[in-house]
Amino acid sequence: MVYSQRSRRSWSLPLSLLLLAAWEAGSGQIHYSVPEEAKHGTFVGRIAQDLGLELAELVPRLFRMASKGGGDLLEVNLQNGILFVNSRIDREELCGRSLECSIHLEVIVERPLQVFHVEVEVKDINDNPPRFLRQEQTLFILESRVADSRFPLEGASDMDIGRNADLRYKLQANEYFDVDVKTNDEETHFLELVLKKPVDREETQEHRLLLIAIDGGKPELTGTVQLLINVLDANDNAPEFDKSIYNVRLLENAPNGTLVIKLNASDADEGINKEIVYLFSNLVLDNVKSKFAIHANSGEITVKGKLDYEDCNLYEINIDAVDKSPFPLTGHCKVIVKLLDENDNNPEIVITSLSLPVQEDTPPGTVIALISLSDRDSGANGQVTCSLTPHSPFKLVSTFKNYYSLVLDGTLDRESVASYELVVTARDGGSPSLWATASVSVEVGDVNDNAPVFAQPEYTVFVKENNAPGCHIFTVSARDADAQENARVAYSLVERRVGERALSSYVSVHAESGKVFALQPLDREELELLQVGVSARDAGAPPLGSNVTLQVFVLDENDNAPALLPPPPPSPWAPPGWPGGAGGGAGVVSQRVARWVGAGQVVAKVRAVDADSGYNAWLSYELQEAASGGARSAFRVGLYTGEISTTRALDEADAARQRLLVLVKDHGEPALTATATVLLWLEDGGPAPKASSRRVVGPAAAEAALVDVHVYLVVAICAVSSLLVLTLLVYTALRCSAPRGEGACVPGQARLVCSSAVGSWSSSPRRQRQQVCSGEGPPKADLMAFSPSLPQGPISTDTVSLKKSYLSFYVVCWR
Repeated sequence: MVYSQRSRRSWSLPLSLLLLAAWEAGSGQIHYSVPEEAKHGTFVGRIAQDLGLELAELVPRLFRMASKGGGDLLEVNLQNGILFVNSRIDREELCGRSLECSIHLEVIVERPLQVFHVEVEVKDINDNPPRFLRQEQTLFILESRVADSRFPLEGASDMDIGRNADLRYKLQANEYFDVDVKTNDEETHFLELVLKKPVDREETQEHRLLLIAIDGGKPELTGTVQLLINVLDANDNAPEFDKSIYNVRLLENAPNGTLVIKLNASDADEGINKEIVYLFSNLVLDNVKSKFAIHANSGEITVKGKLDYEDCNLYEINIDAVDKSPFPLTGHCKVIVKLLDENDNNPEIVITSLSLPVQEDTPPGTVIALISLSDRDSGANGQVTCSLTPHSPFKLVSTFKNYYSLVLDGTLDRESVASYELVVTARDGGSPSLWATASVSVEVGDVNDNAPVFAQPEYTVFVKENNAPGCHIFTVSARDADAQENARVAYSLVERRVGERALSSYVSVHAESGKVFALQPLDREELELLQVGVSARDAGAPPLGSNVTLQVFVLDENDNAPALLPPPPPSPWAPPGWPGGAGGGAGVVSQRVARWVGAGQVVAKVRAVDADSGYNAWLSYELQEAASGGARSAFRVGLYTGEISTTRALDEADAARQRLLVLVKDHGEPALTATATVLLWLEDGGPAPKASSRRVVGPAAAEAALVDVHVYLVVAICAVSSLLVLTLLVYTALRCSAPRGEGACVPGQARLVCSSAVGSWSSSPRRQRQQVCSGEGPPKADLMAFSPSLPQGPISTDTVSLKKSYLSFYVVCWR
């Protein structure tokens, strides 16, 4: 206790004399030093200043310090950037008796990530007194031993190093004994008890002396052991070894039974006093006895237990050679067994993750993880190199001895590779070399770098008109290659104007499911094509998106009955005497007819249109039979033309006022009808038609008239076809030159009614206001041609002229 207290008082020196902080030239690290047993709060160094870091950025940049094997012995004050002692540092506990003892620190700051290596050397102080393993050592000495005889003693050990561990010995004052220390070639110290003059057993059988060990520290610390020396009576000659010290080199991991050395001692005596037994000295420790065995008669020392260079590389074995005399004499020697290192330890890998997961937009050069290597072997067997497999956008960068950084060496794309399984291999320099592997799983974090994508840029949707409000008409779906929030897609309507109304008044889109709903019933007669733009946006920051176009075609239903049109006024080019004088409103046709009209002559026409399209707008006409007492009607109506013609020549018996009911019916399912009333007034007045214009004189005239009709038909068909082709070319050029994606409402053409023997085809008058909402794709054209029906019987030139006015047989319906 006295020495311990003096030691603590003596270290109350200025800290400026105990601490050293300096840049180690060329090492790439900061070097400090601190004495062991320094008090809590002892200043070590201004680490923030030495690293070039500002005090204000220590906390924002997540300044932290990791110690390899140093625990929490040192700490940094984040307010002033000073490295100080946090807890008691015991050099002997930390490094044992190693000459070099340092605490390796890794200083890590982020934003950007930086790693620094700091080495703090722990200086030894004289805080451990010399210690003997036993409190008492017993020796047996024959009284016949001559002066200057030597007897081995167990020396003391000091846990300190350097000068603090340099021991000298002092023996309690007496007239017979002294101590001496010898050093061999291995710089091993041997303590021996030296006999200054012979002892006399009859005078003193036992000597008790105090042996003091003193170290070289300031102040000095001491340790003591009691020596009990028994004086024996007998033998003139003690056994002697060839050498007092034997040095043996032995490979570690030598198998049991391996011969270490064969000792040989000789005794000059005769008989039983010459027979020798070899024994371990009582100075040999139990851990040495567990590793080696000695044969009592042969003196062979063999391996008994497992030898490990990393646990202990040097063994000192004290051997006694004792003769078999009743009063035996003993010879002494020491065997020093030095183990040679073998490459029997695999490298060790310690991986510290820093930035996981790694965002896919992380720039190259970013440090991902720290890797430290170690190998318990020594020399080339303990030199470790590191490699990385398989090929990946990562690499290893050596930052310090046995320290590596895992660094990003390329670009990452989570959508291509979501994670990397890396294998770090550490291989030592032994022969053969040993290696160890460690796996590093690097997960790639997602960033919003992919916009939602639709399966196709445009969809075609068919919806029947008069749909229920809120009905589901289509579902759009977009896929986002990102993950989590970056892949969560929300749908919205791309708002625009459809005529005078907003698109959102027609349809809506559910934000999560992508379902498109019709908000109101659609009317094909108002809107044939509705172009709906849907936008898909993800939830990333910033969000990304894409658009898709729905071409919603409204399919026609038979929801409009035929509508009767008022008759046209008489043609100004009608010849004199031509029946005319139409009158009445819609649904009523009033016509004057001369009685001289012959059979097959057209006397009136019922005109009707249907707002629907296709078959729903294909009209047919039927004459309703009136009560006539069974008499045959003098008139008939064309099934598809609505033309009322005579079935026979009129005579005086026919009533002056003829009332006909004509049923107009479409071809829808179910069919819708309208009824027209035709009033015919038979008059006697008016000149009779010329025979050349009203009658066919003979077969030649009829053939000539038919030829004229064919010529007119061919000319008319060629003209209409040329006009159609020209119209398509102009329309296509305009569509190609128009900007894509812009919706515009194109007004429809005026009503076109095509009459022929096969029916009437009409377009809706409401479509004149809004017929087609332009889309991205080319329009579809349907061409329907109706051939005129030539009445049977004689053909007059007037009839040919009449037929010329009905040659518009083409209806082009744009969808």
